[in-house]
Amino acid sequence: MYHATVNNGKTFDVQPDAQGQSALIDGQSIQFDLIGGDGKFHILWNNSSFNAELVNLHVEDKVVSIKVNGNVYTVKLKDRFDDLLQSLGMEGAGSKKIKDVKAPMPGMVLNIMVNEGDEVTKDQPIVLLEAMKMENVIKSPADGKIKKVSVLKGVAVEKNTILVEFA
Repeated sequence: MYHATVNNGKTFDVQPDAQGQSALIDGQSIQFDLIGGDGKFHILWNNSSFNAELVNLHVEDKVVSIKVNGNVYTVKLKDRFDDLLQSLGMEGAGSKKIKDVKAPMPGMVLNIMVNEGDEVTKDQPIVLLEAMKMENVIKSPADGKIKKVSVLKGVAVEKNTILVEFA
């Protein structure tokens, strides 16, 4: 059983079957035909045809974005383990707490895209590092607030040098 919240709005209780041809949605049995692969699907349901495409999938965050007939829907899933953690008051226990971001290799800092005090989101570019004549975009591993930028533009850094510290 999953709880599926669509576009941060309505939440549905969903229990899919193992064959992928039916599901219980809020206790109501739904039958459908589904064919496809490689992130593209065709669905027949209730005498209607739907084209669906997987736009984005964040397995760790249990968030999926799906385009259905041209409309994008973002669905946040919660399973029984998420419910258990929430009932125990531990819903944040599995989330990452980031302390700092370190240089993955020696290189030259070409650009710093954040300032102290900035709020950043996961996968937001924070530093551009040149290593072996290639530009590498260093991204934020999680949402957070920048406490300190520990490097300067144009300065060489060694592997594991702290680039940015989080609050």
